[in-house]
Amino acid sequence: MKKILLCFLASFLFANLQAQENLTYQKPPQEIMDLVDVPLAPATLVDSKGEMMVFLYRDQYKSIAELSEQELRLGGLRINPKTNINSRTTYYNNVEVKSLKSDAPKSIAGLPENPRLANFSWSPDESKIAMTHTTETGVELWVLDITAASAKKLTDATLNANMRDVINWFKDGSAVLVKMLPENRKELVNTNTAVPTGPTISTSDGQKAQNRTYQDLLQTPNDEFNFEQLAKAALVKVDLNGSATPWMDSKMYNEISFSPDGNYVMVSAIKKPFSYIVPYYRFPFETVIYDKTGKEISKVNDVALSEVLPIGFMAEREGRRDLSWRSDAPATLVYAKVLDGGDPEVEVEYRDEVFLLDAPFIGEGNSILKTKDRFSGITWGNKNTAIAYDYWWNNRNTRTYVFDPSNNKKAPKVIFNRNYQDQYSDPGSFVTQKNQFGTNILALKENHAFLMGRGFTEKGQFPFVDKIDLNSAETSNMYRSNYNEKKETLVEAIDINKGEILVRIESSTEYPNYYLRDINKKDATTQITNFENPFKSLEDVHKEVITYKRDDGLELNGTLYLPANYNQDSKEKLPMILWAYPREFKDKNSASQNTSNANDFTYPYYGSPIYWVNRGYVVLDDASFPIIGEGDEQPNDSFRKQLVANGKAAIDAVDEMGYIDRNRVAVGGHSYGAFMTANLLSHSNLFAAGIARSGAYNRTLTPFGFQSEERSYWEAPEVYNNMSPFMHADKMKTPLLLIHGEADNNSGTYPMQSERYFNALKGLGATARLVILPKESHGYSAKESVLHVLWEQDQWLEKYVKNRVKTEISQKEKVMVD
Repeated sequence: MKKILLCFLASFLFANLQAQENLTYQKPPQEIMDLVDVPLAPATLVDSKGEMMVFLYRDQYKSIAELSEQELRLGGLRINPKTNINSRTTYYNNVEVKSLKSDAPKSIAGLPENPRLANFSWSPDESKIAMTHTTETGVELWVLDITAASAKKLTDATLNANMRDVINWFKDGSAVLVKMLPENRKELVNTNTAVPTGPTISTSDGQKAQNRTYQDLLQTPNDEFNFEQLAKAALVKVDLNGSATPWMDSKMYNEISFSPDGNYVMVSAIKKPFSYIVPYYRFPFETVIYDKTGKEISKVNDVALSEVLPIGFMAEREGRRDLSWRSDAPATLVYAKVLDGGDPEVEVEYRDEVFLLDAPFIGEGNSILKTKDRFSGITWGNKNTAIAYDYWWNNRNTRTYVFDPSNNKKAPKVIFNRNYQDQYSDPGSFVTQKNQFGTNILALKENHAFLMGRGFTEKGQFPFVDKIDLNSAETSNMYRSNYNEKKETLVEAIDINKGEILVRIESSTEYPNYYLRDINKKDATTQITNFENPFKSLEDVHKEVITYKRDDGLELNGTLYLPANYNQDSKEKLPMILWAYPREFKDKNSASQNTSNANDFTYPYYGSPIYWVNRGYVVLDDASFPIIGEGDEQPNDSFRKQLVANGKAAIDAVDEMGYIDRNRVAVGGHSYGAFMTANLLSHSNLFAAGIARSGAYNRTLTPFGFQSEERSYWEAPEVYNNMSPFMHADKMKTPLLLIHGEADNNSGTYPMQSERYFNALKGLGATARLVILPKESHGYSAKESVLHVLWEQDQWLEKYVKNRVKTEISQKEKVMVD
């Protein structure tokens, strides 16, 4: 008996060992590699006058060695404690400058060796850019002279960029205010080896603290200590000659901003007590106004720890919030306060009130506006004209007001009152221009302002420039793009009065390039950049936006790709990949609108399914997956039913075109798209296989809301259970590939979600594979990781989709399993 038992245990252990794979990083086939290992075109910065352009170059991916550098995850931040900067910072390794009137960009003299540049900040006159360079030991301050095309170092590696907002220019452009490492910083505690001094204790005093499942929170007193040391910085004034002058002693400085005239500085600093259930931006903080020499003028805010808020997405804390400078005045503070106690359930005529507070910034200030819903910002014009905005998530409504900030007895006028998900009715964004302070204000011509919009319509996308009479709210069109074979994006108004607009023009095979357009002259464009298409192997791929209907008549769409040289007449039946991401709507009209453009440049980024069009697959990318709940009904009340209806409609549409073998269709998605994928495989037999990356599968682990669901688990337990693939793991009969970054920092998508779900699937005998990517976050950034993910997906698709053993499943049988 003992021998039998030992044999059984040995067999059990061997089986479990065999279930694990010690696999090194793999690379996908060459057809995919040709689209991955290509140089990126640079990111661009353009000055407000439209005279100079800065090109910022970077590698497309980091290395796994870079991701393996030391990292501390504290209070919602990820910090490299050796270099004192966000450990996930995107660095640029080269810079060039170009006059918009010249042909070729200039290289920059004096850049550091092996540059790791970030935190770019224009000087007030836009003649220079301050930036950081991260060395092996820390962060240096550098300045780039645009005209001279040269760079120089201003400080040693002594900056503290852990809390961001590390560089702020003095208004005369002669110096910058930076955060530097304090001299009295204490040595950090090694939390892996430190001996505990006692237990970690959290308490509840009976108040409801219903918070999302945040990642990277403080967990122990040692975490608190390390967070404080890493957040502390001294404020130092650094002249352009490199001389440094202490400006303010060390605190946990967060946000810093100069008044438009440069005479005052608003500084926010985090205080104790910290929290183990919310991130740093909900810790206590104070905001103080100083003059430009560092003399304290007035404390204008003192905010307590925000662990407890009313229930709902539109909940807000009491007290002053959204403190900012009025853009069209020398030094006037703007802030809002709730009128409903911050509770969206309270019925009031006005939700918020907005105030102005002039120097010396004492007292309550003057009320200038009350908004029907939650205040969300102001575009300032002049002393008599400004544009304000509010919104309400529950009904997806937003208002745009024009009001007189100098006369609060004059009622504001609502010029737009609309569903912000209704893209066809979007009036566009107001055009701004720089004023004498170098801040952006409303571009006005008498009583007229200007709007630039993306221009989605039933017939396609046609960006526009409109003029609006702010008295009557009537608009007249100044320009509308008429491209059908290309896409035009209105980037920035260089001079709206002259009709000069910076635009970007592209097509599915033509890389986006910048142009100066004169909207007063037909087809008057001047090309500025000449970036080439690095993805040559996709040039002959067929791309179109298709529209189709769901079984309830709702119109849907998706972007369809067919392999190069595919014969649309003979219509060979190919396998297909459907990729999507569900979105919630409160009305069918908005849900049915088409915001896809076939002329978007085809850019196969790391998470794209487009690679497989070169492997012989049809790809339906960004397929519409609306989840609608009109009136009192919430979208998630019928989530599964609508999800399956969306999937079936997409497959039916491409099948009717004759391009696919509907028995060989895969579905995939990332994050909420992964959640969608698992649900589709559990509750339908539409698909041959699925790919789910970085998802959440058990909604009881996110009990105080997720995505667009604001009800708690205890308010709607049936919704949470019905939507959770984990609860229905026994229904999974379709092969599912699960991929997750082991350092996922997204709210709710803990790696544990994939691990527990895989264990359930394995225990119930489902076909599944779990791939955990070392060091990766919610998105994947190391080249080794990206190539391996592409290899995993390709192997999965080849085995379970392209080479699937065909089974006879009639269309009638392709319905919901349960």
